[in-house]
Amino acid sequence: MGDTPGSLDSAEILEILTYLPHRYPFLLVDRIIEMKGDESCIGIKNVTYNEPQFTGHFPRRPIMPGVLMIEGMAQTAGALCARTVTPRPKAVYFMTIDKAKFRKPVIPGDVLEYHMTKLKSRLNMWWFRGEAKVSGALVAEAEIAAMLVRD
Repeated sequence: MGDTPGSLDSAEILEILTYLPHRYPFLLVDRIIEMKGDESCIGIKNVTYNEPQFTGHFPRRPIMPGVLMIEGMAQTAGALCARTVTPRPKAVYFMTIDKAKFRKPVIPGDVLEYHMTKLKSRLNMWWFRGEAKVSGALVAEAEIAAMLVRD
């Protein structure tokens, strides 16, 4: 891992905690395995049966809620913003979701990969295309926007 903004190749959980305000049970990124400047990154979420959402979604057939996959995409994009913008923003807020599609169920034992690619940025707004994959198969996708708060 590099020390200059934009040079990070990966991040383990303790580093991710410095970029995101989220904590258990709402931290949905366990690791970042690839980051290319401020253009793209891949985050990992290990889906386990012990997570609280599986108590009710659904008791006999646990399925990862789609909204949590979208949130995981947003958190991965937020880590990219927080890591690469200098000075670091005080916060990164998830602003919009467009073109969201859920293609396959995600179940405990799956490893979700959040592939986030920056579409554009203007002032304090960044737009991303996200794809969630399990074993290379597309399970969800969306376009999201984030607002960087600097003051």
